[in-house]
Amino acid sequence: MNVFSENTSAPALAVNKWVVAITVMFGAFMAVMDISVVNVSMPHMMGTFSEDLSSITWVATAYSIAEIIMVTMAGWFSALIGRKRLYLWSFGMFTLGSILCGTATSFHQMLIYRVLQGIGGGALIPVSQAILRESFPQEEQGMAMAIFGMGVVLAPAMGPILGGWLTDNYGWPWIFFINVPVSLVGMVMIGAFVHDPQYLRRGVKNVDWMGIALLTLSLTTMQIVLERGQGENWFDSNLIILGTTVCAAALVGLVFWELKNPEPIINFRILKNISLSLGSAMGIIFGIALFGTTFILPQFTQNLLGYPAFQAGLVLAPRALMLLICMPVVGRLYNHVDARILVMFGVGITVWSYYDLSGLSLAAGFWNLVPTLLIMGIGMPFMFVTLSTLSLSTVPKPDMTDATSIYTLSRRVGGNIGYALAATIVSRGQQIHRSYLIDNVNPFNPNYAEYSRATEQILSHAGLNPQAMHHAAIFLTDRVVKIQSAMLAYNEVSWVFGLLFLSTIPLVLLLRGKSANAN
Repeated sequence: MNVFSENTSAPALAVNKWVVAITVMFGAFMAVMDISVVNVSMPHMMGTFSEDLSSITWVATAYSIAEIIMVTMAGWFSALIGRKRLYLWSFGMFTLGSILCGTATSFHQMLIYRVLQGIGGGALIPVSQAILRESFPQEEQGMAMAIFGMGVVLAPAMGPILGGWLTDNYGWPWIFFINVPVSLVGMVMIGAFVHDPQYLRRGVKNVDWMGIALLTLSLTTMQIVLERGQGENWFDSNLIILGTTVCAAALVGLVFWELKNPEPIINFRILKNISLSLGSAMGIIFGIALFGTTFILPQFTQNLLGYPAFQAGLVLAPRALMLLICMPVVGRLYNHVDARILVMFGVGITVWSYYDLSGLSLAAGFWNLVPTLLIMGIGMPFMFVTLSTLSLSTVPKPDMTDATSIYTLSRRVGGNIGYALAATIVSRGQQIHRSYLIDNVNPFNPNYAEYSRATEQILSHAGLNPQAMHHAAIFLTDRVVKIQSAMLAYNEVSWVFGLLFLSTIPLVLLLRGKSANAN
Protein backbone atom coordinates (compact mmCIF):
# COMPACT_ATOMS: atom_id res chain seq x y z
CA MET A 1 0.00 0.00 0.00
CA ASN A 2 1.45 3.34 -1.01
CA VAL A 3 -0.01 6.13 1.06
CA PHE A 4 2.30 8.71 -0.53
CA SER A 5 0.70 9.10 -3.91
CA GLU A 6 1.18 12.86 -4.09
CA ASN A 7 4.48 14.46 -4.93
CA THR A 8 6.08 15.19 -1.59
CA SER A 9 9.47 13.86 -2.45
CA ALA A 10 11.37 16.96 -3.37
CA PRO A 11 14.61 16.93 -1.49
CA ALA A 12 14.76 19.13 1.57
CA LEU A 13 17.91 20.88 0.34
CA ALA A 14 15.98 22.25 -2.66
CA VAL A 15 14.66 24.84 -0.22
CA ASN A 16 16.95 27.15 1.72
CA LYS A 17 17.72 25.52 5.07
CA TRP A 18 17.02 28.73 6.98
CA VAL A 19 13.56 28.99 5.43
CA VAL A 20 12.86 25.42 6.54
CA ALA A 21 14.17 26.21 10.03
CA ILE A 22 11.89 29.23 10.44
CA THR A 23 8.97 27.25 9.04
CA VAL A 24 9.13 24.30 11.43
CA MET A 25 9.82 26.52 14.44
CA PHE A 26 6.29 27.93 14.19
CA GLY A 27 4.84 24.59 15.20
CA ALA A 28 7.38 23.63 17.85
CA PHE A 29 7.19 27.03 19.55
CA MET A 30 3.38 27.11 19.66
CA ALA A 31 3.07 23.53 20.92
CA VAL A 32 5.54 24.02 23.77
CA MET A 33 4.24 27.45 24.75
CA ASP A 34 0.70 26.13 25.20
CA ILE A 35 1.98 23.86 27.96
CA SER A 36 2.78 26.84 30.20
CA VAL A 37 0.64 29.68 28.82
CA VAL A 38 -2.41 28.66 30.88
CA ASN A 39 -0.59 28.66 34.25
CA VAL A 40 -1.09 32.35 35.04
CA SER A 41 -4.67 32.34 33.65
CA MET A 42 -6.02 29.57 35.87
CA PRO A 43 -7.35 31.90 38.62
CA HIS A 44 -9.46 33.67 35.98
CA MET A 45 -10.73 30.36 34.58
CA MET A 46 -11.69 29.31 38.11
CA GLY A 47 -14.02 32.30 38.24
CA THR A 48 -15.47 31.73 34.77
CA PHE A 49 -16.25 28.04 35.28
CA SER A 50 -16.86 28.18 39.07
CA GLU A 51 -14.26 25.48 39.73
CA ASP A 52 -11.69 25.11 42.52
CA LEU A 53 -7.94 24.90 42.01
CA SER A 54 -7.75 21.10 42.08
CA SER A 55 -10.32 20.91 39.28
CA ILE A 56 -9.04 23.73 37.09
CA THR A 57 -5.57 22.17 36.90
CA TRP A 58 -7.15 19.56 34.62
CA VAL A 59 -7.10 22.25 31.92
CA ALA A 60 -3.32 21.76 31.87
CA THR A 61 -3.48 18.03 32.57
CA ALA A 62 -5.84 17.26 29.67
CA TYR A 63 -3.49 18.94 27.20
CA SER A 64 -0.43 17.24 28.67
CA ILE A 65 -1.92 13.74 28.53
CA ALA A 66 -3.00 14.07 24.89
CA GLU A 67 0.23 15.77 23.87
CA ILE A 68 2.59 13.30 25.51
CA ILE A 69 0.78 10.35 23.88
CA MET A 70 1.05 11.95 20.44
CA VAL A 71 4.72 12.82 21.02
CA THR A 72 5.43 9.13 21.45
CA MET A 73 3.39 8.09 18.40
CA ALA A 74 4.89 10.67 16.03
CA GLY A 75 7.38 8.24 14.50
CA TRP A 76 4.67 5.68 13.76
CA PHE A 77 2.35 8.27 12.20
CA SER A 78 5.24 9.59 10.09
CA ALA A 79 5.69 6.11 8.66
CA LEU A 80 1.95 5.88 8.04
CA ILE A 81 1.21 9.18 6.28
CA GLY A 82 4.56 11.01 6.01
CA ARG A 83 6.03 13.87 8.00
CA LYS A 84 4.58 16.67 5.92
CA ARG A 85 1.03 15.36 6.08
CA LEU A 86 1.39 14.63 9.78
CA TYR A 87 2.67 18.15 10.40
CA LEU A 88 -0.19 19.75 8.46
CA TRP A 89 -2.78 17.51 10.12
CA SER A 90 -1.34 18.29 13.57
CA PHE A 91 -1.26 22.03 12.91
CA GLY A 92 -4.87 21.92 11.74
CA MET A 93 -6.01 20.00 14.82
CA PHE A 94 -4.05 22.36 17.08
CA THR A 95 -5.66 25.41 15.44
CA LEU A 96 -9.17 23.94 15.70
CA GLY A 97 -8.59 23.05 19.35
CA SER A 98 -7.37 26.59 20.06
CA ILE A 99 -10.50 28.14 18.56
CA LEU A 100 -12.77 25.78 20.49
CA CYS A 101 -10.92 26.38 23.78
CA GLY A 102 -11.40 30.12 23.43
CA THR A 103 -15.15 29.67 22.89
CA ALA A 104 -15.72 27.06 25.63
CA THR A 105 -18.75 27.84 27.80
CA SER A 106 -18.40 25.02 30.32
CA PHE A 107 -15.59 23.30 32.17
CA HIS A 108 -16.23 19.93 30.53
CA GLN A 109 -16.18 21.53 27.07
CA MET A 110 -12.83 23.09 27.91
CA LEU A 111 -11.36 19.71 28.88
CA ILE A 112 -12.54 18.07 25.64
CA TYR A 113 -11.18 20.92 23.54
CA ARG A 114 -7.83 20.87 25.36
CA VAL A 115 -7.51 17.17 24.52
CA LEU A 116 -8.06 18.02 20.83
CA GLN A 117 -5.48 20.78 21.07
CA GLY A 118 -3.00 18.42 22.75
CA ILE A 119 -3.50 15.76 20.07
CA GLY A 120 -2.61 18.36 17.46
CA GLY A 121 0.33 19.83 19.36
CA GLY A 122 2.01 16.56 20.34
CA ALA A 123 3.52 15.59 16.99
CA LEU A 124 4.72 19.11 16.13
CA ILE A 125 7.77 18.98 18.41
CA PRO A 126 9.50 15.72 17.38
CA VAL A 127 8.65 16.16 13.70
CA SER A 128 10.11 19.70 13.76
CA GLN A 129 13.33 18.35 15.24
CA ALA A 130 13.55 15.54 12.68
CA ILE A 131 13.02 17.94 9.76
CA LEU A 132 15.65 20.34 11.11
CA ARG A 133 18.19 17.54 11.52
CA GLU A 134 17.91 16.66 7.85
CA SER A 135 17.80 20.22 6.52
CA PHE A 136 21.31 21.03 7.78
CA PRO A 137 24.55 19.26 6.78
CA GLN A 138 26.43 17.18 9.33
CA GLU A 139 28.92 19.90 10.20
CA GLU A 140 26.05 22.30 11.07
CA GLN A 141 24.02 19.97 13.29
CA GLY A 142 24.97 21.99 16.37
CA MET A 143 23.47 25.10 14.80
CA ALA A 144 20.35 23.16 13.79
CA MET A 145 19.75 22.07 17.37
CA ALA A 146 20.48 25.61 18.57
CA ILE A 147 17.66 26.87 16.36
CA PHE A 148 15.37 24.14 17.64
CA GLY A 149 16.37 24.95 21.22
CA MET A 150 15.58 28.63 20.75
CA GLY A 151 11.98 27.57 20.20
CA VAL A 152 11.40 24.80 22.71
CA VAL A 153 13.37 26.43 25.54
CA LEU A 154 12.15 29.98 24.96
CA ALA A 155 8.52 28.90 24.68
CA PRO A 156 8.04 27.84 28.34
CA ALA A 157 9.53 31.16 29.44
CA MET A 158 7.44 33.22 27.02
CA GLY A 159 4.20 31.37 27.86
CA PRO A 160 3.60 32.95 31.29
CA ILE A 161 4.62 36.40 30.00
CA LEU A 162 2.27 36.33 27.02
CA GLY A 163 -0.46 34.57 29.00
CA GLY A 164 -0.30 37.11 31.80
CA TRP A 165 -0.40 40.10 29.45
CA LEU A 166 -3.31 38.74 27.38
CA THR A 167 -5.27 37.73 30.48
CA ASP A 168 -4.81 41.08 32.22
CA ASN A 169 -5.71 43.11 29.13
CA TYR A 170 -8.13 41.03 27.04
CA GLY A 171 -9.27 38.03 29.07
CA TRP A 172 -8.16 34.39 29.20
CA PRO A 173 -9.84 33.28 25.90
CA TRP A 174 -7.19 35.26 24.02
CA ILE A 175 -4.40 32.95 25.20
CA PHE A 176 -6.02 30.48 22.78
CA PHE A 177 -7.17 32.84 20.02
CA ILE A 178 -3.63 34.21 19.63
CA ASN A 179 -2.59 30.78 18.31
CA VAL A 180 -4.85 30.94 15.27
CA PRO A 181 -3.11 33.49 12.97
CA VAL A 182 0.35 32.12 13.82
CA SER A 183 -0.80 28.56 13.15
CA LEU A 184 -2.35 29.49 9.80
CA VAL A 185 0.88 31.15 8.67
CA GLY A 186 2.80 28.07 9.79
CA MET A 187 0.51 25.73 7.82
CA VAL A 188 0.97 27.76 4.63
CA MET A 189 4.76 27.73 5.03
CA ILE A 190 4.83 23.97 5.73
CA GLY A 191 2.81 23.32 2.59
CA ALA A 192 5.20 25.41 0.52
CA PHE A 193 8.66 24.61 1.90
CA VAL A 194 8.72 21.19 3.62
CA HIS A 195 9.00 17.90 1.71
CA ASP A 196 9.34 14.28 2.78
CA PRO A 197 12.61 12.43 2.05
CA GLN A 198 12.42 9.39 -0.23
CA TYR A 199 13.47 6.86 2.41
CA LEU A 200 10.43 7.73 4.56
CA ARG A 201 8.11 6.09 2.02
CA ARG A 202 7.71 2.78 3.74
CA GLY A 203 4.06 2.77 4.84
CA VAL A 204 2.51 0.77 7.68
CA LYS A 205 0.59 -2.43 7.00
CA ASN A 206 -0.77 -3.18 10.47
CA VAL A 207 -2.04 -0.92 13.23
CA ASP A 208 -0.50 -1.72 16.62
CA TRP A 209 -3.74 -1.44 18.62
CA MET A 210 -2.32 -3.22 21.66
CA GLY A 211 0.67 -0.87 21.70
CA ILE A 212 -1.61 2.16 21.42
CA ALA A 213 -3.79 0.89 24.29
CA LEU A 214 -0.83 0.15 26.59
CA LEU A 215 0.83 3.46 25.71
CA THR A 216 -2.35 5.45 26.41
CA LEU A 217 -2.99 3.60 29.68
CA SER A 218 0.57 3.98 30.99
CA LEU A 219 1.01 7.66 30.13
CA THR A 220 -2.49 8.64 31.28
CA THR A 221 -2.14 6.97 34.67
CA MET A 222 1.37 8.40 35.09
CA GLN A 223 0.07 11.90 34.40
CA ILE A 224 -2.83 11.47 36.83
CA VAL A 225 -0.49 10.19 39.56
CA LEU A 226 1.89 13.14 39.08
CA GLU A 227 -0.93 15.69 38.94
CA ARG A 228 -2.98 14.34 41.86
CA GLY A 229 -0.19 12.92 44.02
CA GLN A 230 0.39 15.94 46.24
CA GLY A 231 -3.31 16.63 46.75
CA GLU A 232 -3.93 12.99 47.65
CA ASN A 233 -0.91 12.85 50.00
CA TRP A 234 0.86 10.49 47.62
CA PHE A 235 1.03 6.86 48.74
CA ASP A 236 -1.31 7.41 51.66
CA SER A 237 -4.01 7.38 48.98
CA ASN A 238 -5.44 4.20 47.45
CA LEU A 239 -5.98 6.13 44.20
CA ILE A 240 -2.26 6.91 43.88
CA ILE A 241 -1.25 3.36 44.79
CA LEU A 242 -3.65 1.95 42.19
CA GLY A 243 -2.56 4.46 39.55
CA THR A 244 1.13 3.73 40.12
CA THR A 245 0.54 -0.03 39.95
CA VAL A 246 -1.45 0.24 36.72
CA CYS A 247 1.15 2.59 35.21
CA ALA A 248 4.06 0.29 36.06
CA ALA A 249 2.27 -2.81 34.75
CA ALA A 250 1.25 -1.06 31.53
CA LEU A 251 4.80 0.25 30.94
CA VAL A 252 6.35 -3.19 31.42
CA GLY A 253 3.75 -4.72 29.13
CA LEU A 254 4.33 -1.98 26.55
CA VAL A 255 8.09 -2.56 26.43
CA PHE A 256 7.78 -6.33 26.03
CA TRP A 257 5.01 -6.01 23.43
CA GLU A 258 6.81 -3.40 21.34
CA LEU A 259 10.13 -5.26 21.34
CA LYS A 260 8.54 -8.30 19.70
CA ASN A 261 6.27 -6.34 17.34
CA PRO A 262 7.71 -5.89 13.80
CA GLU A 263 5.77 -2.59 13.39
CA PRO A 264 5.77 -1.07 16.90
CA ILE A 265 4.09 2.16 17.88
CA ILE A 266 7.34 3.01 19.77
CA ASN A 267 10.65 1.74 18.46
CA PHE A 268 12.42 0.89 21.72
CA ARG A 269 15.16 -0.91 19.77
CA ILE A 270 16.83 2.39 18.91
CA LEU A 271 17.67 2.85 22.61
CA LYS A 272 20.56 0.48 21.93
CA ASN A 273 22.19 3.66 20.67
CA ILE A 274 24.20 4.77 23.72
CA SER A 275 24.19 8.45 22.79
CA LEU A 276 20.41 8.49 22.51
CA SER A 277 19.97 6.56 25.77
CA LEU A 278 22.28 8.85 27.76
CA GLY A 279 20.82 11.97 26.17
CA SER A 280 17.27 10.86 26.98
CA ALA A 281 18.21 10.11 30.60
CA MET A 282 19.72 13.57 30.96
CA GLY A 283 16.76 15.02 29.08
CA ILE A 284 14.50 13.88 31.92
CA ILE A 285 16.58 15.85 34.44
CA PHE A 286 16.73 18.85 32.10
CA GLY A 287 12.93 18.74 31.77
CA ILE A 288 12.46 18.54 35.55
CA ALA A 289 14.50 21.68 36.14
CA LEU A 290 13.36 23.70 33.10
CA PHE A 291 9.62 23.19 33.49
CA GLY A 292 9.78 23.00 37.29
CA THR A 293 11.47 26.41 37.45
CA THR A 294 9.04 27.84 34.91
CA PHE A 295 6.20 26.67 37.16
CA ILE A 296 7.60 27.61 40.57
CA LEU A 297 9.03 31.10 39.94
CA PRO A 298 5.69 32.69 38.91
CA GLN A 299 4.07 30.97 41.91
CA PHE A 300 6.72 32.42 44.22
CA THR A 301 6.43 35.94 42.86
CA GLN A 302 2.62 35.91 42.88
CA ASN A 303 2.04 34.21 46.23
CA LEU A 304 4.86 35.72 48.30
CA LEU A 305 5.90 38.92 46.52
CA GLY A 306 2.38 39.89 45.40
CA TYR A 307 3.12 40.33 41.69
CA PRO A 308 0.20 40.51 39.20
CA ALA A 309 -0.03 37.85 36.48
CA PHE A 310 1.89 39.76 33.79
CA GLN A 311 4.72 40.84 36.11
CA ALA A 312 5.01 37.28 37.45
CA GLY A 313 5.45 36.00 33.91
CA LEU A 314 7.90 38.79 33.14
CA VAL A 315 10.26 37.46 35.83
CA LEU A 316 11.29 34.74 33.36
CA ALA A 317 12.18 37.26 30.64
CA PRO A 318 15.90 37.63 31.58
CA ARG A 319 16.43 33.89 31.26
CA ALA A 320 14.61 33.87 27.92
CA LEU A 321 16.72 36.77 26.64
CA MET A 322 20.00 35.08 27.54
CA LEU A 323 18.82 31.79 26.02
CA LEU A 324 18.11 33.63 22.78
CA ILE A 325 21.61 35.10 22.74
CA CYS A 326 23.53 31.98 23.78
CA MET A 327 21.83 29.29 21.67
CA PRO A 328 23.53 30.27 18.37
CA VAL A 329 26.86 30.76 20.18
CA VAL A 330 26.74 27.20 21.52
CA GLY A 331 25.75 25.95 18.08
CA ARG A 332 28.98 27.44 16.71
CA LEU A 333 31.13 26.16 19.56
CA TYR A 334 29.84 22.61 19.17
CA ASN A 335 31.98 22.02 16.08
CA HIS A 336 35.18 23.13 17.81
CA VAL A 337 34.99 22.14 21.50
CA ASP A 338 34.74 18.72 23.17
CA ALA A 339 31.05 18.09 23.83
CA ARG A 340 31.67 16.97 27.40
CA ILE A 341 33.37 20.28 28.19
CA LEU A 342 30.37 22.20 26.86
CA VAL A 343 27.91 20.14 28.91
CA MET A 344 30.03 20.34 32.08
CA PHE A 345 30.29 24.11 31.69
CA GLY A 346 26.52 24.31 31.33
CA VAL A 347 25.98 22.12 34.40
CA GLY A 348 28.35 24.24 36.50
CA ILE A 349 26.80 27.55 35.48
CA THR A 350 23.26 26.26 36.01
CA VAL A 351 24.07 24.83 39.45
CA TRP A 352 25.53 28.22 40.37
CA SER A 353 22.25 29.91 39.39
CA TYR A 354 20.19 27.51 41.51
CA TYR A 355 22.54 28.13 44.44
CA ASP A 356 21.80 31.85 44.11
CA LEU A 357 18.05 31.18 43.93
CA SER A 358 18.21 29.09 47.10
CA GLY A 359 19.29 32.17 49.06
CA LEU A 360 16.36 34.45 48.17
CA SER A 361 14.40 36.24 50.88
CA LEU A 362 11.11 38.10 51.07
CA ALA A 363 13.05 41.32 50.52
CA ALA A 364 13.96 40.18 46.99
CA GLY A 365 12.74 42.40 44.20
CA PHE A 366 12.61 41.98 40.44
CA TRP A 367 16.15 43.28 39.98
CA ASN A 368 17.45 40.85 42.60
CA LEU A 369 16.20 37.99 40.43
CA VAL A 370 17.57 39.30 37.13
CA PRO A 371 21.31 38.45 37.59
CA THR A 372 20.53 34.90 38.73
CA LEU A 373 18.19 34.23 35.82
CA LEU A 374 20.71 35.68 33.37
CA ILE A 375 23.26 33.19 34.70
CA MET A 376 20.75 30.35 34.31
CA GLY A 377 20.08 31.51 30.76
CA ILE A 378 23.79 31.14 29.98
CA GLY A 379 24.12 27.63 31.40
CA MET A 380 21.06 25.90 29.98
CA PRO A 381 21.91 26.33 26.26
CA PHE A 382 25.27 24.61 26.77
CA MET A 383 23.41 21.54 27.99
CA PHE A 384 20.37 21.61 25.72
CA VAL A 385 22.06 22.24 22.37
CA THR A 386 24.94 19.84 23.02
CA LEU A 387 22.74 17.03 24.33
CA SER A 388 20.19 17.42 21.54
CA THR A 389 22.91 17.21 18.90
CA LEU A 390 24.86 14.36 20.49
CA SER A 391 21.77 12.27 21.23
CA LEU A 392 20.72 12.20 17.58
CA SER A 393 24.12 12.39 15.88
CA THR A 394 24.51 8.63 15.32
CA VAL A 395 20.85 7.75 14.68
CA PRO A 396 20.18 6.43 11.14
CA LYS A 397 17.98 8.76 9.09
CA PRO A 398 15.08 6.29 8.72
CA ASP A 399 14.85 6.16 12.53
CA MET A 400 15.17 9.91 13.06
CA THR A 401 11.50 10.65 13.85
CA ASP A 402 11.35 7.69 16.25
CA ALA A 403 14.48 8.97 17.99
CA THR A 404 13.25 12.56 18.25
CA SER A 405 9.95 11.26 19.65
CA ILE A 406 11.72 9.36 22.43
CA TYR A 407 14.05 12.28 23.17
CA THR A 408 11.12 14.72 23.28
CA LEU A 409 9.17 12.30 25.47
CA SER A 410 12.04 12.25 27.98
CA ARG A 411 11.89 16.04 28.38
CA ARG A 412 8.10 16.06 28.66
CA VAL A 413 8.07 13.30 31.26
CA GLY A 414 10.78 15.22 33.11
CA GLY A 415 8.68 18.37 32.91
CA ASN A 416 5.67 16.63 34.44
CA ILE A 417 7.86 15.23 37.20
CA GLY A 418 9.26 18.74 37.71
CA TYR A 419 5.79 20.20 38.27
CA ALA A 420 4.88 17.48 40.78
CA LEU A 421 8.25 17.58 42.53
CA ALA A 422 8.22 21.36 42.95
CA ALA A 423 4.65 21.36 44.27
CA THR A 424 5.44 18.54 46.71
CA ILE A 425 8.60 20.19 48.05
CA VAL A 426 6.78 23.48 48.61
CA SER A 427 3.79 21.85 50.31
CA ARG A 428 5.77 19.46 52.53
CA GLY A 429 8.47 22.05 53.18
CA GLN A 430 5.94 24.59 54.42
CA GLN A 431 4.61 22.08 56.95
CA ILE A 432 8.08 21.10 58.19
CA HIS A 433 9.42 24.66 58.45
CA ARG A 434 6.21 25.93 60.04
CA SER A 435 6.49 23.27 62.74
CA TYR A 436 10.13 24.22 63.38
CA LEU A 437 9.43 27.96 63.49
CA ILE A 438 6.43 27.57 65.79
CA ASP A 439 8.62 25.72 68.29
CA ASN A 440 10.54 28.98 68.69
CA VAL A 441 7.40 31.07 69.20
CA ASN A 442 7.00 31.02 72.99
CA PRO A 443 7.15 33.70 75.70
CA PHE A 444 10.41 32.27 77.08
CA ASN A 445 12.25 32.97 73.82
CA PRO A 446 13.83 36.42 74.30
CA ASN A 447 13.77 37.18 70.58
CA TYR A 448 10.06 36.38 70.32
CA ALA A 449 9.28 38.26 73.52
CA GLU A 450 10.98 41.37 72.12
CA TYR A 451 9.16 40.97 68.77
CA SER A 452 5.82 40.54 70.55
CA ARG A 453 6.29 43.68 72.66
CA ALA A 454 7.27 45.72 69.58
CA THR A 455 4.24 44.43 67.66
CA GLU A 456 1.84 45.25 70.50
CA GLN A 457 3.37 48.71 70.82
CA ILE A 458 2.71 49.38 67.13
CA LEU A 459 -0.85 48.06 67.45
CA SER A 460 -1.50 50.30 70.44
CA HIS A 461 -1.67 53.26 68.06
CA ALA A 462 -4.73 51.65 66.45
CA GLY A 463 -6.76 52.24 69.62
CA LEU A 464 -7.18 48.54 70.48
CA ASN A 465 -7.70 47.32 74.02
CA PRO A 466 -4.95 45.11 75.54
CA GLN A 467 -6.78 41.84 74.84
CA ALA A 468 -7.45 42.78 71.20
CA MET A 469 -3.83 43.86 70.79
CA HIS A 470 -2.64 40.51 72.11
CA HIS A 471 -4.86 38.57 69.71
CA ALA A 472 -3.82 40.78 66.79
CA ALA A 473 -0.14 40.23 67.64
CA ILE A 474 -0.67 36.46 67.66
CA PHE A 475 -2.44 36.66 64.27
CA LEU A 476 0.38 38.70 62.75
CA THR A 477 2.97 36.32 64.18
CA ASP A 478 1.17 33.35 62.65
CA ARG A 479 1.09 35.19 59.33
CA VAL A 480 4.84 35.85 59.48
CA VAL A 481 5.54 32.20 60.34
CA LYS A 482 3.41 31.04 57.41
CA ILE A 483 5.15 33.33 54.92
CA GLN A 484 8.65 32.55 56.19
CA SER A 485 8.01 28.79 56.07
CA ALA A 486 6.82 29.15 52.47
CA MET A 487 9.95 31.16 51.61
CA LEU A 488 12.19 28.43 53.03
CA ALA A 489 10.25 25.79 51.10
CA TYR A 490 10.67 27.66 47.80
CA ASN A 491 14.40 27.90 48.50
CA GLU A 492 14.54 24.13 48.97
CA VAL A 493 13.14 23.63 45.46
CA SER A 494 16.20 25.42 44.08
CA TRP A 495 18.50 23.26 46.21
CA VAL A 496 16.91 20.07 44.88
CA PHE A 497 17.06 21.18 41.24
CA GLY A 498 20.71 22.17 41.64
CA LEU A 499 21.55 18.76 43.12
CA LEU A 500 19.73 17.06 40.26
CA PHE A 501 22.00 18.81 37.77
CA LEU A 502 25.05 17.76 39.78
CA SER A 503 23.83 14.15 39.58
CA THR A 504 24.24 14.25 35.78
CA ILE A 505 28.04 14.54 35.97
CA PRO A 506 28.64 10.75 35.79
CA LEU A 507 26.42 10.59 32.70
CA VAL A 508 28.31 13.49 31.13
CA LEU A 509 31.58 11.59 31.51
CA LEU A 510 30.07 8.67 29.56
CA LEU A 511 29.15 10.88 26.60
CA ARG A 512 31.04 10.66 23.33
CA GLY A 513 33.73 13.30 23.64
CA LYS A 514 34.20 14.43 20.04
CA SER A 515 31.95 16.87 18.28
CA ALA A 516 29.91 15.91 15.28
CA ASN A 517 32.29 17.78 12.99
CA ALA A 518 35.29 15.88 14.34
CA ASN A 519 33.63 12.62 13.39
